[in-house]
Amino acid sequence: MTSATQLQQQPNGQGGDDDDGMGAEFTRTVVEAMGPATSPRLREVMSALIRHVHDFAREVQLTTDEWMAGVQLINAAGQMSNEKRNEGQLLCDVIGLESLVDHITFSAATKSTKGLTASAILGPFWRHDTPLRENGSSISFDTPADAQVVFMHGRVADVATGAPLADATVEVWQASTNGLYEQQDDEQVEHNLRGVFKTDAQGAYSLYCLRPTPYPVPQDGPAGKLLGLMDRHVFRPAHIHFMVVADGYRSLVTQIFDEDCKYLANDSVFAVKDDLRVRFEPRAGDERASLELEYNINLAKAE
Repeated sequence: MTSATQLQQQPNGQGGDDDDGMGAEFTRTVVEAMGPATSPRLREVMSALIRHVHDFAREVQLTTDEWMAGVQLINAAGQMSNEKRNEGQLLCDVIGLESLVDHITFSAATKSTKGLTASAILGPFWRHDTPLRENGSSISFDTPADAQVVFMHGRVADVATGAPLADATVEVWQASTNGLYEQQDDEQVEHNLRGVFKTDAQGAYSLYCLRPTPYPVPQDGPAGKLLGLMDRHVFRPAHIHFMVVADGYRSLVTQIFDEDCKYLANDSVFAVKDDLRVRFEPRAGDERASLELEYNINLAKAE
């Protein structure tokens, strides 16, 4: 059996054509097992995935017990996931994979389009059935005593022309001050702190929400347990989620982060970008809100 040291010395992490027959030649055999009807993109992706996974196993000399522990981790994530929580996605988040994929996708978009609103990860707590609400209404239906209410408003526009985008949907969701999204908390009203808003003729949207607070990644599932095994903290910085969709334009999934939050530099899922930091300003003359945030969004036309 080739030693771990010898494996590390092989070029490109291939592990070499070792004597046990499970080296690079074995990996080539697995890759080449794909048939001619495989789509070119799937062949490209799966070939790379197989090579990297095999190289990883050889590099760390992965044991059967360790492999099975990984399988059980993936199975547990699937068994816990449902329409209200995506634990598999959360696993990707804590190892930085979703943020990396988001960066790759956004970087490709900005090569041809400057001034786009920065994207960020979707996260595991988006719901497909969030109700439509009126502009100027609140998404908080049982506002906690320790919450600061924010009047948030902005404009959705074409990044190239600055023209307002009417009838765009702006979906917003956030956790409450106890660190829980409504589907995690039986005490919260259904669809609390969620809403879909339509922009008006000037591309404007508006709503009342809460100033976000930091919260821990759920520790009852495999993602939280993995963070503990890696001796990492579990906190996400204070943020609000957005999903913005307009006909003929590339959709945007993003988050905005309170620039005063202490976890900005070490988000447990690595999602913070400088362009997404915002400042909540004092709001006068509004008995419903003590803070205000203007957040404008630029979208690019779909290719």
